[in-house]
Amino acid sequence: MARFLTTLATIWRLAIPYFRSEDRWPGRLLLGAIVSMELAVVGLSVLINQWNARFYNALQDRNWDNFVSELLFFCMLAAVYIVVRVYQLYLNQWLQIRWRRWMTQRYVGQWLDGANHYRMQMLGDAADNPDQRIAEDIRQFIDGSNGVGILPIGLGLLNAIVTLVSFVIILWGLSQAAPLTIYGWTIPGYLVWAALCYAAAGTLFTHLIGRPLIRLNFDQQRYEADFRFNLVRVRENSEQIALLHGETAERGRLMDRFHAVMDNWLQIMTRQKRLTFLTASYGQASVVFPIIVVSPAYFAGRIQLGALTQTASAFNSVQGALSFFVDSYVRIAEWRAVIERLAGFNVSIANAQECTARVPSIAVTAAPVRDVELENVEVALPSGQPLVAADMAFVPHQDVLLTGPSGSGKSTLFRALAGIWPFGKGTVTVPQGAKAMTLPQRPYLPIGTLEAAINYPSEPGTFDAARVRDLLVAVGLPAMTERLEEHAHWSRTLSLGEQQRLGIARAILHAPDFLFLDEATASLDEPSEARLYKLIKELLPNATIISIGHRSTLAAFHKRGLTLVRDGERYRVRDAALSAAAG
Repeated sequence: MARFLTTLATIWRLAIPYFRSEDRWPGRLLLGAIVSMELAVVGLSVLINQWNARFYNALQDRNWDNFVSELLFFCMLAAVYIVVRVYQLYLNQWLQIRWRRWMTQRYVGQWLDGANHYRMQMLGDAADNPDQRIAEDIRQFIDGSNGVGILPIGLGLLNAIVTLVSFVIILWGLSQAAPLTIYGWTIPGYLVWAALCYAAAGTLFTHLIGRPLIRLNFDQQRYEADFRFNLVRVRENSEQIALLHGETAERGRLMDRFHAVMDNWLQIMTRQKRLTFLTASYGQASVVFPIIVVSPAYFAGRIQLGALTQTASAFNSVQGALSFFVDSYVRIAEWRAVIERLAGFNVSIANAQECTARVPSIAVTAAPVRDVELENVEVALPSGQPLVAADMAFVPHQDVLLTGPSGSGKSTLFRALAGIWPFGKGTVTVPQGAKAMTLPQRPYLPIGTLEAAINYPSEPGTFDAARVRDLLVAVGLPAMTERLEEHAHWSRTLSLGEQQRLGIARAILHAPDFLFLDEATASLDEPSEARLYKLIKELLPNATIISIGHRSTLAAFHKRGLTLVRDGERYRVRDAALSAAAG
């Protein structure tokens, strides 16, 4: 019971925010219309049940006039039923896409808010494959395939409850018309109790057999997503794999993941086979069970054929309503896995957001100061292990070269300065209104036009196309000037050196006040690297450059040297002399 209540609370937390959002009134109106139509469907079912008795009585009595009038009445009911069902589907799909749009915007926004997506990876939370959580799980939560989703399951439950109430009254009345007497004792409403016992037995056995499907479906979605993710990684790294002749290794890794998919699926198959044996037997028996129960009264002449068919129809409606859990168990098991995945994604997002507010953490604040100041900053790993200690300032126009052993935390220090690494303690104060940009060793180039990739993160067309072409020539990519409108996956089609040249062009376009270069020219030869540094200094005369690098030739382009030296369990930033080549 506690787990059931927890699941209901999770569904409430996932569903109710939409109906309190800026789109709440269209959502509420659509939901109200859909619910009203579902109630209308139940009402039509009651009318058809009553028509059923009159129609078969007319057949038994061979009454032509009643037969024709009842046919016409049925045609009218059928027409209304068709119209209601068609518009219910249409409004349901309308609500579905609006709801999905709102949830997608919300989750994408929270995931990408303030480098939250990056912190989630660093924390190692259970939110594997966020692409599936946002694209697939949201769709399935609302109204996925095979009737999985809050709309079909919720409407099905509503239909079952209203049908149960409506037809229990009918079935109770029919029981009174043909009472069952055992050893002189009349059982009131015996048809209702028979339906209740039948459905209760089916529900109990269904739950006992089908309960493992909840975890199996959760694991299946995880294994499927992991398999797809690794297929994408192979595609994105095809050049490196081909150069290393790693096809055999990758084939083995991919098939290992697919075997996990297959093994879990075989377990689902076995469990569903057992469950289908039960539900199919249960469904077939329900066809004749009500007739068997009421047949003594029919053969005794206490009821007519119409009453028999009406009783069977009403019994099946009550039994069907009570058997909602039996009929929907597999769908509910799949849906519950979706709910758990979305709930886990919510927790991961919240954990990543909260880590920036934890004490201690590295706080990045803007103030009316001139320098970028690091005050008692201690950068740590997410586990809490200390990494780098820094207490210094970056002065405008004083270009700095940061060096140190590999793995000492240079890049992590840059991440802390950029505000995306909260793990540690201390304060980073940046000049109010100052623009900063960090270029990593492999710049991010979004799929699209080359112009859009260079303009990123600004919108395409933000910068004059002629200026972009001039910069491409200046950074050593004259052949790219005619490809600005070409769509491509630039991270795959360009060499790393070409990508770094585009990164420098992007930085010059955006003209930051502080430019952090994290080995941003390491894939270029030394003469090309020197030309790009001279270009930056020429075109960004007011920018302060802070570089991470290992080449001694970089010293010529910086005024101050810093290095990371071992200090116990961590590294500490200290001033270091630049080479004599500095000028």
